[in-house]
Amino acid sequence: MNRLGMEGKLYYNAGSYATPDWKELKNVKDVTLTLEKGEADLTTRGNAGWKATVGTLKEGSIEFEMVWDTEDAGFTALQNAWFGDTPVEMAVMDGPIATSGSQGLRATMSVISFSRKEPLEEAMSVSVTIKPTYAEHAPEWMKVT
Repeated sequence: MNRLGMEGKLYYNAGSYATPDWKELKNVKDVTLTLEKGEADLTTRGNAGWKATVGTLKEGSIEFEMVWDTEDAGFTALQNAWFGDTPVEMAVMDGPIATSGSQGLRATMSVISFSRKEPLEEAMSVSVTIKPTYAEHAPEWMKVT
């Protein structure tokens, strides 16, 4: 199914892993979910001049923009996570998290970047980068059934 970017949803968990309380971050735009793997070279003489590669450790990040709004609960949650060095569980979904068929990455994340922009003719904003961190539960691809 085709979806527009504006149909995607970004959530933070205000509950526990077992009993999540997903709060949608509505003050976001231009969300990018990057999923990559490291590489290991398996090239041998038997590959007839072709390099052989296998994927190794997975990496992920979510990058997005938010309007600088200190009264927005989601903004405050991420700001507090950055300043407090505390993890926050996130879900970046291709649709509403309670709708069957929606899917995306669920992971406990660390806020790596929280950079404020102050353009002269635009709203003040913040560029946010979050990445999976050490946690009890590994990142997972979540599919709502």
